[in-house]
Amino acid sequence: MATAARRTRSTSVSLMQRIIGGIFGGLIGGLVFGAMMAMMGMLPMVASVVGSKSAVIGFLYHMFNSAIIGAVFGFIFGHLGNAYGQGALFGLLYGAIWWVLGPLILMPLLLGMGGPQFGMAFTQPMLMSLVGHLIYGLITGVVYVWYVHSRAGVSSTGAAGRA
Repeated sequence: MATAARRTRSTSVSLMQRIIGGIFGGLIGGLVFGAMMAMMGMLPMVASVVGSKSAVIGFLYHMFNSAIIGAVFGFIFGHLGNAYGQGALFGLLYGAIWWVLGPLILMPLLLGMGGPQFGMAFTQPMLMSLVGHLIYGLITGVVYVWYVHSRAGVSSTGAAGRA
């Protein structure tokens, strides 16, 4: 019975709800990762992507990216499963992907550093960035699943909605 309810719940979530869930998860994960970056003094460097040195601008830019990246998580991974373990696993994978895409490829390109910085991957700052991205992904995935479950409970009727 629980399996049927879980199956019904995962197929009843619309694409829009998956994207909204991803945005919500991304913002919560972004808050945590943003706080970590603030403690490490990284937000001014993030702000430099948009031509600023302000930590506040860096945080706002980071949160904007967190929402967009979260939406993409909901779009890509949302249909694959709605169990907390799956959300955590896909979130960790997604965080690792964004660690490669963000600080190793996109940031160096946007900041004119001459291209990807794969040689820097195992330096202490990049390993701290990896930890931050993994935490972001983990939180994004778990919060996404929580959101989807809360939406399925609201939109469903009967025992399946309360399971």
